[in-house]
Amino acid sequence: MSLQKRHDFVLLFDVQDGNPNGDPDAGNLPRIDPETGEGLVTDVCLKRKVRNFVGLTHGEQPPFEIYVKEKAVLNAQHERAYAALGIDLAADDKKRKGGDKSEEAKRWMCRNFYDVRTFGAVMSTGVNCGQVRGPVQLTFARSVAPIVATEHSITRMAVTTEAEAEKQSGDNRTMGRKFTVPYGLYRAHGFVSAHLAQQTGFGEDDIELLWQALENLFEHDRSAARGQMATRGLYVFEHDSALGNAPAHRLFERITVTRHDADKPARGFGDFTVNVDATGLPAGVTLHRRVG
Repeated sequence: MSLQKRHDFVLLFDVQDGNPNGDPDAGNLPRIDPETGEGLVTDVCLKRKVRNFVGLTHGEQPPFEIYVKEKAVLNAQHERAYAALGIDLAADDKKRKGGDKSEEAKRWMCRNFYDVRTFGAVMSTGVNCGQVRGPVQLTFARSVAPIVATEHSITRMAVTTEAEAEKQSGDNRTMGRKFTVPYGLYRAHGFVSAHLAQQTGFGEDDIELLWQALENLFEHDRSAARGQMATRGLYVFEHDSALGNAPAHRLFERITVTRHDADKPARGFGDFTVNVDATGLPAGVTLHRRVG
């Protein structure tokens, strides 16, 4: 059964001595708002970690397969949908351009792939399985306070080729750079639409898995480059209807984060206080503190 209630949520996470989301067009520097100095983490980065958690915990088996993953051939997944429907694409090339079975193929993709029915997907290129607008949407995460990207020089004692070794004249060290954020506390907002959930089949089990993934975003995604990262807060506003009972931004305003001393650089979660105003919630709205 698909989800019947709207949800809005606030996600807090932090990084210590790591790069939470490097920008490949800027030498992998941590993403920063140039006007405010606040750090940014893209929604795509957060979704990647959700996909990784689901794939890890459910073994890439239907109905929890992952559509967007490393080295995936997307059209090959589309062909699986048509094969399951008993349609020979070689015999009927029209289905590649959008035939009468593309809607059935889209439903098959939603049933089998967790990230398709959760985040949506554009599956209309090549073998056409239509387009899906996912019920779960995330904003960019933005740091609560400005961050400073620190650059570190690093060395490697080995070289890749013999030619490089000859150029080193006996000294095999090669130089590189690494960027870290000493500390940053980030905040992202999320939305779960019950109406779109009915279109994709996103259900109660799926949303519970989403909460588990957000709670454990970084527990199974460790990397020396990302330093120490952790989910520090997950606050879910559950409405008792599909349309919702209050504007999302009004609910988000109930979660505030204050810094103890703005004159000193923050170096840990203890330098902040998270304030949760759960009094006088709008009728039909329930606040669940999953983390925090």
